Amino acid sequence: MSDYIGYIRNLVGKNPLIMVVAGVIVVNEKNEILLQKRSDNSEWGFPGGYMEMGESLTETAKREVYEETGLTLSSLTLLGMYSGEGYHRTLPNGDQVQLVKAMFIGREFSGEIRKDEESLDIKFFTQEEMPKLWTSHEKVWQDYLKFSGQPTIE
Repeated sequence: MSDYIGYIRNLVGKNPLIMVVAGVIVVNEKNEILLQKRSDNSEWGFPGGYMEMGESLTETAKREVYEETGLTLSSLTLLGMYSGEGYHRTLPNGDQVQLVKAMFIGREFSGEIRKDEESLDIKFFTQEEMPKLWTSHEKVWQDYLKFSGQPTIE
């Protein structure tokens, strides 16, 4: 995560923290969706991660996509904001978090796909080929499929 998160964790231990995360559904010119098979849970999902001090939501989303995939995003469209009881998690190390998640759609990008240590695999899928998604990403996917320009807020 970041030094800030480590600093706060030293103060509160594994107790719940409110954490802000941002992710992106990256869509290529063929309307294929970029998915990342995560190394921490072997599940397919959308790239994204935790906000660092001083970042905006879009900066977080763009940085996380670049770190995890090698792609540089330009403009983003807000798909939705997700929070509430269904976004409480206990991480593999035992840390508890309550997530506030911003999800974006990115259709403009440059660069070549590359994996980092957080990824077992990264690739584009047609909608028909989509693998089973990580449970927390399934709602986001359903919102994307019915997206009409009005973001979901929950």
